This record gives sequence, C-alpha cells and structure tokens, in this order.
Amino acid sequence: MNVTTFVTPGLGDSTYLFEHEGIGILVDPQRDIDRFVDAAADLNTRFVLETHLHNDYVSGGRSVAAATGAELVLPASSGAAFDHLAAFHMEDLDGGSFTVRPIHTPGHTPEHVSYLVLVDGEAVALFSGGSLLVGSAGRSDLLGMARAESLAKLQYGSVTRLADLPDRVALYPTHGAGSFCTSSVAATAASTIGNEKRSNPVLAHPTVESFVQEALTGLQPYPDYYAHMGPINLAGPEPMPVGPAAQIAVDEIPGDAHIVDIRPQVDYAAGHLPGSYGLELEDQTGVWAGWLVPFNEPIVLVANTNQDTTAATVQLARIGYDRVVGVVTDLGGREGLASYRLASIADLRSELQTASPQVLDVRAPGDWEVSSIPGASRRYVPDLRSQVPEELEPERPVWIICGGGYRSQMAVRYLEAGGFDPIVVTGGGVAEVLAGDHT
Repeated sequence: MNVTTFVTPGLGDSTYLFEHEGIGILVDPQRDIDRFVDAAADLNTRFVLETHLHNDYVSGGRSVAAATGAELVLPASSGAAFDHLAAFHMEDLDGGSFTVRPIHTPGHTPEHVSYLVLVDGEAVALFSGGSLLVGSAGRSDLLGMARAESLAKLQYGSVTRLADLPDRVALYPTHGAGSFCTSSVAATAASTIGNEKRSNPVLAHPTVESFVQEALTGLQPYPDYYAHMGPINLAGPEPMPVGPAAQIAVDEIPGDAHIVDIRPQVDYAAGHLPGSYGLELEDQTGVWAGWLVPFNEPIVLVANTNQDTTAATVQLARIGYDRVVGVVTDLGGREGLASYRLASIADLRSELQTASPQVLDVRAPGDWEVSSIPGASRRYVPDLRSQVPEELEPERPVWIICGGGYRSQMAVRYLEAGGFDPIVVTGGGVAEVLAGDHT
C-alpha cells in the first residue's frame, strides 16, 4: 500500500490519498482539489471519504468526487443535503483490493466517523479525522459550550475504542500542528496506534471524568469563520471560484470592500491605506482574515507586483471567502497613507530600562500564562475589534508585541482607528525581551 499526505499548513490539516493495487481512496480533501486530482490521475479512485462536517474549511469532497468519478462517503448521521453514500458503523465498504470499515467515533462532532482500512483482512491504516490525533484529540467545544461536555464524554469513548486496535495500525489524523481543532498541541506527522498508546496523554486518563476535565480546560479561542463552515458543508459546498481577481486602481476600490494588505511588513509599515488589514502573505493569512474580516464580504487585496496573489485568493476560498473583487499593486506616492515605526527587541528592552513605555501584548491568552512583560496591557488581536484596553493613553506611543511580529502588525489597524501611535516590535517577541540581551 502507499499513502500520500497533502499538508495544508495554514489550516494545520492533512488530506490523504491511500492506494493499493491501483485503487485509491481520498480522505478529507480541502476545496482546492487540483492537487488531489493530479495525484490520483493514474488510479481508480473508488471513494472520497469525509470523516465529519468540517468546522475549519469548506470541503472539496463533493467536487473531487465529481472530478474523479469516485463515490462520496459521509457519516450516516451527517444529514448532508446532497447525494452521498452513508457510512454506517462497522458496515464495510468494498474497495476491491481492500476494505474500508467505518467506525463511529463521536466527540469532535456528533456524526464523526473514522475509517479503518483492511488489506487481506488485516487492519493496516486508520484515518481518524478529528478523533484520535498524534499526541492529542480533537476539540469537543466547536459546536458550542452547551454541548461540549457531552461531546467530550463521547470523545473519551471514541479514542479509547480506537486505542484497542492493533499496535501496528498506522494512524493518519486530519487535524495536526497549527489546527485550532485540536484540544492540545498536536503533531503533524502520522503515527501508529502503538505509539499513541505509549505516548499520547489523552489515552492516559483512568476515567472519563478526568479526560473531560482536561479536554475542556485551557481551550484557546478559535476563528470566527468556523461558525459558517458547518452549515456550508451540510448544505453542499460549491467548487472553488475560477480565475484571478482583476487588477484595479486605488480609486476603483468599492466603498463596501475590506482592504487586506498582504505586502511584507516593512512595506505595510512604510505606507498603507488607512483601515486596511495588515496580513502579510504567509501560510495563515487566510485563517487570520477569516477571524478579522466579516464573513465573505467583498475584499480587495493590496500586494506588491511580484507577489503571488493567487496563493492569497486560494487561502481565502478554502474558508469560503469567495468575493475577492480586485487587486491593487500600486499605491504610488498617494497622499493620506498611514505609517508606523518598526522597532527591534533591543529597542524595547532599552525603553523598558529607561522609561515606562505603554506595551500592548496581543498574543493568545494561553501565551500570557507562560510569560508576560511586567506592566504590559494584554488583549488578544481578535478582541481588539471590540475594544482597545482602556488603560492605554492616546497621547503616548504604544509598543505592540507578540511572539514574532505577525500578530502585532494585525493590531495596527485597531490602534490607528483609536487614534494611537503604534510601534511594532519585530525580530522576536515577549520571550526574547524577557530572555536578556538581544541585538
């Protein structure tokens, strides 16, 4: 057998193409399906398997099934409003040279199914979606805290059931490092059931009560766009939008558009359109846009001419932001641009030693528990949308810091809107400031 892994770093997710004797199955594909279709071109793709109704991206399952002629399989209790084959617990699917056995593993979501692959009657691979992960388990609170405890109890039963599989079975989870769908830090790499029994802390709990307590303690916030993914995947996800966004001039930006500036931070700092979102193009640009920009409203990208704007539109479309209505690549010497100062770790350390600067820590709440600069104000970036900390004084500059400078750049929009003079610390973050000398 052969398993090809397609990692989507910004989402922290993996899609898998399993192949045995020329027959393939694809598990949990994202919406940008070309990479999967190309990889499966020489295979008889029998099934496209969905483990659950995804909360973190628009599924590409429906589209890739149509493109490959495969049968789309969803959990029997998903209630999806489009044609699919229902996967019932322990009712085997015939793959020809192998067998796919659905195992109902509720907990991450109520309908969740893991898929066990057997070759010649021997269990060889488990595609566990958001159930048992490498070093963790899928979160149980994404459908609301009212259901979180009951789902966490179900998750305990699911992960312990999967741990009863033979040690040699390979484990391929969908969610991994960087995903907000994990209850604790997860790894990206695949594993085996035996490795997880020896090392995964979620399998060390002696009782369901201790599992639930840990699973629901210290949960970090997750992006706002999650609320829209389940309904889209339930109703029937549409294919990716086709074609690049049109080049437009600044004067052609629609009045209702949200401006997302994906240029490098140094360019954004030197001059940007007031009110624009500073989201330098990286793996998580789309995810952060899905947290800060209202869902699927018109977006105009600001980019340098040498940047790959298609990469940005693909990231946005993966999470249902289909309305990129234009790209601006020339701000020229336009008047009225906003700018701010970039500072080093050494600059901030010097300021802390000689003055009493206003420092705003925009990391996640879990980061604050590990370390914090004494006297710093704290507000997670998404929470700045509703309020800048009241103790900050507009008359004095505000030094913004995070773990490396990326989230600090996002905070600029909200500080500028409140009349503050931001200074963004780059080249490191809180850990470096507290560590000592840094040039």
